[in-house]
Amino acid sequence: MYKLSLPEYNFACKKNKDVDFIFDIIRKKYVKITPEEWVRQHIVHFLITEKKYPASLIGVEVSLTYNKMQKRADIVCYNSQAQPLVLIECKAPSITITQSVFEQIATYNSIFKVPYLVVSNGIAHYACTINYEEKSFLFLKDIPSYEDLKIG
Repeated sequence: MYKLSLPEYNFACKKNKDVDFIFDIIRKKYVKITPEEWVRQHIVHFLITEKKYPASLIGVEVSLTYNKMQKRADIVCYNSQAQPLVLIECKAPSITITQSVFEQIATYNSIFKVPYLVVSNGIAHYACTINYEEKSFLFLKDIPSYEDLKIG
């Protein structure tokens, strides 16, 4: 598949009728490997392995309703009280991270209202924290570890 700027992981993969599948450890099922799914699975493993996020507090393809339309957030990370903390939007490696990608995650965040946003195409990763009182945001040098989140 694509070479990403994330660690390599040993994924469980299989082929069925010439279609490749990867096992999603969060949804506990095989899903079709697309370029975006490849990035999503790397990000999930990166969060759990490198950033120490509890797998039980990660949601993948979380449903939301925006303007009466059903949408899905790629990854949502929660605290132990099931409050969303981090919203992550994954794109295929061939997709350049542009203003429209940030607008998409901002739209989703109007529902979730999380303090941290992450956008990644597997090569470039952008993370920021939002200060709702000051109506400002600050880009971070790296995706925060679970321990670094201000869980309150």
